Formats: sequence, C-alpha cells, structure tokens
Amino acid sequence: MIDISIQNLTKAYDGGEDILRGLSFDIQAGEHIGILGRNGCGKTTLLRILSGACAPDDGEAIIANGKRLGLISQIPVYPDGYTVEDVLKTAHRFLDGISARMEELTEQMAQDASDAVLREYDRLSAEFERLGGWDTDVARNRVANGLGIPQEMRERRFDLLSGGEKTRVNLARLILEDTDILLLDEPTNHLDLRATEWLEDYVLHFRGTVLAVSHDRWFLDTIAQRCIEIRDGKAEFYAGNYSFYVEERARRLLEQQRRYEKEAAEAARLSETARKMHEHGTELLHKRAFSIEKRISRMERVEKPGVQKKLDVKFLQRDFFGDEVLLLDGVGKSFGERTLFRDLSLLIEGGDRIALLGDNGAGKSTLLKILMQEVLPDAGHLRFGPSVKTAYLPQIIRFEHPERTLYDTMIYEENCQPQQARDRLARFQFTGEDVFKPVSALSGGELSRLRLCMLMRHDINFLILDEPTNHLDIASREWIEDAVADYGGALLFVSHDRWFIERFAGRIWYLENGELTDFRGSFSQFRDYQARQRAQQTQEPRRAEPAKPPKATRKTAKVSPEKQISRLEKEIERQEACLAELNRQAEEFASDYQKLLELEPQQTALQEALDALYAEWEALCGA
Repeated sequence: MIDISIQNLTKAYDGGEDILRGLSFDIQAGEHIGILGRNGCGKTTLLRILSGACAPDDGEAIIANGKRLGLISQIPVYPDGYTVEDVLKTAHRFLDGISARMEELTEQMAQDASDAVLREYDRLSAEFERLGGWDTDVARNRVANGLGIPQEMRERRFDLLSGGEKTRVNLARLILEDTDILLLDEPTNHLDLRATEWLEDYVLHFRGTVLAVSHDRWFLDTIAQRCIEIRDGKAEFYAGNYSFYVEERARRLLEQQRRYEKEAAEAARLSETARKMHEHGTELLHKRAFSIEKRISRMERVEKPGVQKKLDVKFLQRDFFGDEVLLLDGVGKSFGERTLFRDLSLLIEGGDRIALLGDNGAGKSTLLKILMQEVLPDAGHLRFGPSVKTAYLPQIIRFEHPERTLYDTMIYEENCQPQQARDRLARFQFTGEDVFKPVSALSGGELSRLRLCMLMRHDINFLILDEPTNHLDIASREWIEDAVADYGGALLFVSHDRWFIERFAGRIWYLENGELTDFRGSFSQFRDYQARQRAQQTQEPRRAEPAKPPKATRKTAKVSPEKQISRLEKEIERQEACLAELNRQAEEFASDYQKLLELEPQQTALQEALDALYAEWEALCGA
C-alpha cells in the first residue's frame, strides 16, 4: 500500500529557477526514507508541500486516505500563558473529546439506559482504551524524559523557551500524537547525544512511515531503509541506508565518468575522421564526412559528472617539544550550589584526539572556556607544555566587522597581501566574485570555512573545536573533516555528531554529574563500555536474590533422580514462561528507555537462573 505518492512536482519561488522539476516517487506504508541533497535543493520545500504549508506550481502530492501526518519543523502558535505541559497535553485533544463524551453518557445513563446509549458508551470506551486513554500521563512522562524535558521545564511558559527548546517540545508533542506518517526536518539539531539516541530508537521501532531530512549521518545510517537524493530538481534512488548511499553514489559517479570519457573519445575520433575526409576534398568523402557529423550530433551524450571538489588545505603545524600539551590539576567549577565538575586531574599529550561528551548543561562549554582561559576555575590550575600554540573554533562564529568583505577580512585581520588573500580564500572554495561578499551574508558552513581559512595560517599544535559541524549540511561537514583529517597535532572537540566523533576520537572525556570519565578508545568502544557498566550496576543488587535456587539441590539427596529431573523441568518451564513475558514487554516498550532499563536486569537474572537449571538438568540426565 502506498502512503505517499509524489507525481511530477514542480516548484519555484518568486518567479526564479525551478527548485523541483518534475519530482516523482512513491513511498510504501511503513517505509523509513532518508531525504538527501545539498542545501537549497528543495528538501524542506518537499516536506512543506506534503504538510500542506505551501502548494506546488504543478503536479501533486497525494497522502493515503485516513493517514494522519505530522511535520516537526512547524511550531504552532499556542494561546498566551500556555505552559510546556499544556502544549504536551494538546497531543491528546482527541482523547479528551472522547473522555468528555463518555462523562456526558454516564450522566445520561442515570436517566436513560437505552441500548443506543449503552452501545455508544461501549464503543467510545473501547476506542479510548485502544488509543491509550488511560495511560496519557505515563506516555507524556516517558517521552518528556526521553527527550530531556525535565519537570521544571514543563512548568515554564512555552513562549519563553528558546528556539531549540521549542523544537524539542514540539517533537515530543508530535510523537505523543502517534501519527501514521512522520516528516522530520533536522530533528536532531537541538538534541544532545542521549536524547538523539532516544529519538533514534523511537523512529527505528516506529511502525508508520517516516521521511527524514537530516545532516546527521549516523541518524540516517540507523533509521533509513533507503535514501532519495534530490538533485537538479529530480529524485535519485538508493536501496539502502546512508553508508550504502555513499558507496553506491561513488560507484555511479565513477561509472558515469567512464561513460562520459568513452563517448567523448568516440566523438573526438569521429570528428577527426570527418576532418580528414573534408581535407581530401572529393565529393564522396565530403558526403561521408557530413554523414559522420550528423551521426555525432545525434549521439546521446552522458552528462559530465559534477564531482564536489574537496578542500586542498592543511593546518600549518608547529614543531612540538615534549609530550605534555596541557595538564589539569584539581580543576573544579561551580555556579552557586550547582557543581559542574570537581577535582579534574588530566593530561593531554601530543597526538591525543579527545572528544568531550556529555548531556546539555553538563559543563562542556564551561570547561572549554577554562582551557581557553576565558573563565577562571574555582579550584586547581592549568599548565600548558612548552611551545604549545592553540587555535579555537567556537560553536557560534562571530566576526568583529561582519560588514567587511571576505577579501578585506583577510587583508585587515590576517595582514595578508592582496594576492595572498585571494589564493588562501580560493583554497577554501571562495573564488571569483564570492570574495567580495560581506561576511554577514555567509551561511553557517561558509562562516566555518572562513574561520578555518584564518586559523590555518597559524603554526598550531593544539586545536580546540566546539560543535564544529553544528547546523552544517553534509558537504560542509565533510569539508571540515577533510581539513581536520590531515592535522597531526593534539585535538580536543565537543560534538554531538557521532559520525565525526567516531572518525576522529581516540579518547573520550565524558562529563556527568560533576564527574569526568577518561576513556581511551573509540566512540563505539566507549558505548560498549557504558552498556557493560549499566548492566553491572543494575545486576549487582539482584544477583544476591537468585541465590535461593540451591535449596532444591539440598533436598535432592532425599528424592530419586527421576523426581529431581521432573521438578527441574517444571521449574525450567515456569522460568521460560517468565522470560518470554519479559521479552514480550521489552518489544512492547522498545522505545521507552526507562522501562528497558528496568526490564534488562530482570531478563539477565532470569537467564542466569535458567542457565543454572539447564546445567543441573544436564548433570542429572548424564548421571
């Protein structure tokens, strides 16, 4: 069954060039699709057309009858004074209407208990229960906790929240509405790692249809069953997740390049043959030459593939003497009664590549400011190694004179000669008239590129990055990664981009509850370590409880082996039924992180008890 059908969509803005040019594709019910393409290719426009926020110039977008659709990028306007809790409750307005009607019918039944009234009440009661009407409070708590919306925030007025907080609340409301089709436009932009992973797990187990526009490559890799790239206003299809898309697109571009070169060579050969025939000048050869030229003009030409040019840039690295880059000795910082971290004693050595991770508000940015000596610690001190020179790329990039052009910025702020300024800007793909644009007109990715262009003239050996890929499209993220990949000095960065973290981190600093975990290994290894730690913490209190089964073994001396085996088989059957029920609950609550944490130790304890029973049964059967 088709949930979404896009048929020859065309769309342009203000009479300009078409963004969408006959875009066509179908989405089957339950498919999870990643929508890809460069900025400005029409991804968000497509989602707005699907949601009804704007109309196409031609063609149509058809949504299957009866299917409810929700778009995360739209933030509705709520009445004055609405709190976050009020906004979350709007997701259950339909259930509130059923509940109100059931109350009316209850009052009516006191006077009129006719079959019609009873039937309507029974029908509404069944519908109310089917839609989870009795568990709305539980659902709100589960989703709010998963997306990092604490009780304090739920009591605040919605209109006083930041843009990122409003987006998070709106995402929670959309999930609570339990729509059939989810349209996600950059859903992870304002989420920390914990909330992103919760959303990822929710989408992964969501049984409806999902269209996700995202620059989070890890997110797309996890949730997308196939990808659709919008290029030149049309759709190209890839039957797999983001990793499949990267490999398959490279293969297609290579094949297109080979075909282009082969056809160009054939056209050149025929043109040379026609030229020689014309040179000989006979009437017959002229005719043959004209025939060849017509053949050349009728040849189907493969378009030359447009390969994105990579940045050909490298950091100028300063010679480094000694292993010590930076020593933190007993560093601590608090704000009022809240302690961000305490007694941090750490050593950064030459060549370290460290990812500083933690939930929003854990103190990551404050720690970076202390390292940059913009904020003083309350306790402890820092010591930089000899010959250390630091460069810093902040999360929010500002320039003192945004009215200046890129060219003037390089000349005045970097003391460049005119030609040197042009050359350095060109290496970062600022060419032609682009260099005379004001800095204020640059996009987020272009601002990052310009700041990197300025940093790379310095002979640095300690690079600090604060959310270097935040709000950038995939192409801009890859540009930054290309620059960082060739840098061999010490690197410390804060990021929620798991693709970036996995590629560059060889050491993890994880801030949580004022403590910092220093883990030497990749991001994937750190995730495995966290999973083992959680399992140990939840299992240890319960391991003492299953110590009771040995009672059965004490009595075995007084009964026959056959009775022991029969008793064990009944116990195994009972334990297997309990484990099956826990597994069923784990599937039911697959998107409920808190519930899974409660179930996991119970499953582990039961499995361990079953393993012991199996071993005892095998020993008795073999006796």
